[in-house]
Amino acid sequence: MTNRIIFTLTLFLVYSIQITSACTIIAVGKKASADGSVIISHTDAGPDCRIHHVPGQSFETGATTPVFWGMVDLGRDLGDYGEILGEIPQVKKTNSYFQSAYPQMNAHQLAIGESTTSQREELKLDRAVCKQIMTIEQTQAFALQRCTTAEEALSLITKLLETYGFLPSCVGESESLVIADVNEIWVLEVFSVGNEWDPKSGKPGCIWAAQRVPDDHALVIPNWSIIKQINLKDKANFWASSNYKQEAIDRGWYDPTSGKAFIWQEAYTPIPREWATSRFWLFYASYAPDYANWPDRFTTSPWAGEDQYTQWVEPLSLYPFSVKPDSNISVQDIMAFQRSTFTGTIYDKENAPVWYIPNEKGELVKSAIATPFPTKDMREVLKINKRRNVARARGEYGMITQLRGWLPNEVGGIYWFYVDNAYTSAYVPIYSGVTDVAECYKTYDPAEFQENSIRWCVDFVDNLLYLKWQDAANTLRERRDPLEASFFNEQADVDKKVIELLKESPEKASEYLTNLTIERMNSTHKLFQDLRFELISKYTNNKQGI
Repeated sequence: MTNRIIFTLTLFLVYSIQITSACTIIAVGKKASADGSVIISHTDAGPDCRIHHVPGQSFETGATTPVFWGMVDLGRDLGDYGEILGEIPQVKKTNSYFQSAYPQMNAHQLAIGESTTSQREELKLDRAVCKQIMTIEQTQAFALQRCTTAEEALSLITKLLETYGFLPSCVGESESLVIADVNEIWVLEVFSVGNEWDPKSGKPGCIWAAQRVPDDHALVIPNWSIIKQINLKDKANFWASSNYKQEAIDRGWYDPTSGKAFIWQEAYTPIPREWATSRFWLFYASYAPDYANWPDRFTTSPWAGEDQYTQWVEPLSLYPFSVKPDSNISVQDIMAFQRSTFTGTIYDKENAPVWYIPNEKGELVKSAIATPFPTKDMREVLKINKRRNVARARGEYGMITQLRGWLPNEVGGIYWFYVDNAYTSAYVPIYSGVTDVAECYKTYDPAEFQENSIRWCVDFVDNLLYLKWQDAANTLRERRDPLEASFFNEQADVDKKVIELLKESPEKASEYLTNLTIERMNSTHKLFQDLRFELISKYTNNKQGI
């Protein structure tokens, strides 16, 4: 076994362990967003942070298409999606879409976000034994290839999972998706059915439920189920598999004679964990502070987070499926949330007591190297608690999709994409009509530094921040934030330009958007390349009293 293969396997194992507490979804209905767009987002994702455009194709009648295992993984060429587990019938024509570890937007402003969720041990699968073959990321790809609306995608995904069996690709856990188009958002939650399922049985190969998000609501999915009671009489807002309740009854997880309501969230998930409830709390306490009597976890005291006697884990029932926010939410708001490190709360690692040192006057001041991301070695030496995660995970990549139904599809859908750490990285807009992306966004080998990889350059800057985090992070924001702001400031002109070009030809509009996107990606890459030299010049350890 080569070193490269060993490294890739090790990376996958680390990813599998971390992913169940890493991916955060935020979804915002069109009446709850600042500009009337439908917005969904996803942080962390899978190991393959590379992104590429997959063009639509035409196929002969009777053609089939592979079902892959390993789509999220690195270690292969772009377009190689892993091991083939089976074949399903192909359609005559497919849509173009963007592929990364998890496929997330197509040319028709159909978008999907993913968050791995926990399920009971009895539902988990052994791949060596089970007959299920359909991963959630594979269904996302099929939906983006074949569908144009959220309901079409929901119907197709659930049919594929029932027919071919849901095979979790992430340590045997369950999955949640938000499926959105320019008009609506649906939440889909999928659980496994165990190793005994047989595709010839006629029984569903999964357990699933879906709920529509009210247009004036927003929600968060922090690696945990959020659907509660299900009313299948209300077909406009609830869908579910035929076994959605019976599986819980048969397994002794719900007693229909108890007189208690069937709560989906309680039936199929284990005891909630703080890495989920902390993100539930932060989202709802931030965007709907008066909705409920949320726990008071806001503080500037370095010691409040260490007081274990005053902390408690609230019941999951405290948090709603979704909520009407106190004020409408913008794309920039979601960017800020994805970059949040729980500043000003008991979960703020950057405010741990160990970072405070006495100055010349004997006053406690925060150290210049205080960071919200203490490494394993730093945590061990400084005794910083690892129990709580930051709001957004330090991961592979993330996105925000902004779906604007009042504009042509080519420019209406915006896929705000970043790589590595959201706190450090920059978001770049990719439009629905784009047919290619910059090479630096297609390039990443985790085993060896590559100058032509945006992921490596962001990671380089991320590492240099540790030289003097408090000051270096400010330098980062001074350089990065104006670039991101320019993308927003130029948006109205881009919209106008595309509408004019579409009158001439769709090809010209697509060419303009593609060239613009590649130019912006290359500019972002150049910013992080240059920032490395500025950071090492300003904050080299030679200037730190060694």
